[in-house]
Amino acid sequence: MSTSAFRTIVVFACLLATAAATVGRVVAHKDEPVDIPTPGARAKMVAEIKQEIQNEMGLLPVRLLRERRSSFVELYAYDNDGETNYGTAGYLGRGYFLTVKHAVVALTGDDERGTRKITSVKVIYKGNEIPARVIDTGDADIEVHSGDWAIIKTKELDLPALHVDTSFAYDFADPIFRLGNDYSKGIILSTGYVGQRTSNGLVTCLTDGHPGVSGGGVLDQRGDLVGIPIGRMQGDYRFSFILPIRSEMLRKVPTSDRTEPGTVLAVIAEPGH
Repeated sequence: MSTSAFRTIVVFACLLATAAATVGRVVAHKDEPVDIPTPGARAKMVAEIKQEIQNEMGLLPVRLLRERRSSFVELYAYDNDGETNYGTAGYLGRGYFLTVKHAVVALTGDDERGTRKITSVKVIYKGNEIPARVIDTGDADIEVHSGDWAIIKTKELDLPALHVDTSFAYDFADPIFRLGNDYSKGIILSTGYVGQRTSNGLVTCLTDGHPGVSGGGVLDQRGDLVGIPIGRMQGDYRFSFILPIRSEMLRKVPTSDRTEPGTVLAVIAEPGH
């Protein structure tokens, strides 16, 4: 923990102690003004210090994380060999989800025989399997690729739509929050920090990359969707790869400025702008 973070926590603790104290008699020297903060000013000060601690330590309010959890669903794909594969999908509104291509399409580079086909895709909603169809995909033919993304669509579901931000800079040590269907055991949260950008358009990080998290969400400190986990280093479940959200991924998704309110709230901007 940095010195500034520690100092902020100490000040915050002292302030809370003061705020919680009972009202007593204020004694001051003659002719010295006494400045007692009003309840409103004290509340504002507490909120500002909370925000400073959150920013300094890379935190996200638990309440916000719990809200975002509702925007992600378990995803299951069934192929012509009778196999079931699982992953995650994030809700964009009006039945549209963002996930990884390798979860819903048989990639040619990973299919030695060239005969595997995905026969159906479903998401779990309130304990039931809801059919989904593939609307759009990137150009990946192997996993851990900058084109390993897909848009799928179901009937419209009563889920909170994610706010998508394509302008997140992915600066070194930026805190991130990952939600995914780890081991097909439901949506689980993991945290980490941005590592490095790779030559193929991905970003490295140390967050849990268990089977099933691909297609889940990578959130920034505001709770915006800024990327999707797409894979990990061979033999290492912590060294993971993130695919930053790009405008092209949303090209077939209705946006709030073109359709009714309640759809995906996409910030159409390229990283660094």
